[in-house]
Amino acid sequence: MRSRLADAVEAALLEIPQLTVVRDGDAIIARTELGHSERVILAGHLDTVPLPLTDGSRGTVPSRRDSGVPGHGILYGRGATDMKGGVAVQLALAAGMFDDGAQPKRDVTFVFYDHEEVEAVKSGLGRLVRNHGDLLQGDFAILLEPTDGTVEGGCNGTSRFEASTAGEAAHSARAWMGSNAIHAAAPILARLAAYEPRTINVDGLDYRESLNAVKINGGTAGNVIPDRCVVEINYRFAPDKTPDQAEAHVRELLQGFDVVRTDAAAGARPGLQHPAAASFVAAVGAEPKPKYGWTDVARFSEPGHPGSELRARRCIAGAQG
Repeated sequence: MRSRLADAVEAALLEIPQLTVVRDGDAIIARTELGHSERVILAGHLDTVPLPLTDGSRGTVPSRRDSGVPGHGILYGRGATDMKGGVAVQLALAAGMFDDGAQPKRDVTFVFYDHEEVEAVKSGLGRLVRNHGDLLQGDFAILLEPTDGTVEGGCNGTSRFEASTAGEAAHSARAWMGSNAIHAAAPILARLAAYEPRTINVDGLDYRESLNAVKINGGTAGNVIPDRCVVEINYRFAPDKTPDQAEAHVRELLQGFDVVRTDAAAGARPGLQHPAAASFVAAVGAEPKPKYGWTDVARFSEPGHPGSELRARRCIAGAQG
């Protein structure tokens, strides 16, 4: 299905002579080359989170379209919002922005990519950054994820850690002969429970952080004193710091314990003061908000341009405004 979607998107873009189209697997980049001094990127993913089916496989549910007004309609189904709506807006903008001799005031890059809804190592956008990074340079990036009609600037960073404790195994009938690693993890949980997350202003937006235990594992049997316990921790940090700085903060809080970072992704500063971003926010007309979660908008901040998210239905108004 993903390849069929990519085929359909590529075919639609190839019908627009003003666009240069590049395909990499199931990801497509389409660019105008008008020579403007600024470039805006509109990006969205083609995949959808699959549902577990009764037979143990994974798939989706049937979709339906409510025709409503002739020539228009509402699509119902898994992935319609996240994010076929955004993809549809991209295609509509690409198809119509040269109508009647019109021309955009800025160069535009459209990005459609695969594997957003799975682990980061499979990300089609990550692959595009590696293989075609020069084609993803721009001044302002919009990721058309759903945000209920409001610009959400940048995003928090995210990192995961494992904090471990060691003990000595023993039969629970003779517990005094061992050392309980799960009990030894109590101070880790106490520190996390007492931790007060910070709210940090970055470029005018208030990013709320969070630091939490999300999983705990220890023990081998119901009658054995556990000799090891691992607490998995997730830290969502404001885009004012790097993953290394975030790690240092967690290590300071959990000083005295064995802490290992298992995953990390930097956040993205919103950069809404940039002229292209500022005009976009003004066109939308709603007060911008910070993005508390991590999204692919962070990948666009790596080359050095600001990024924001906007729900697809408002992107049309913003682009036309």
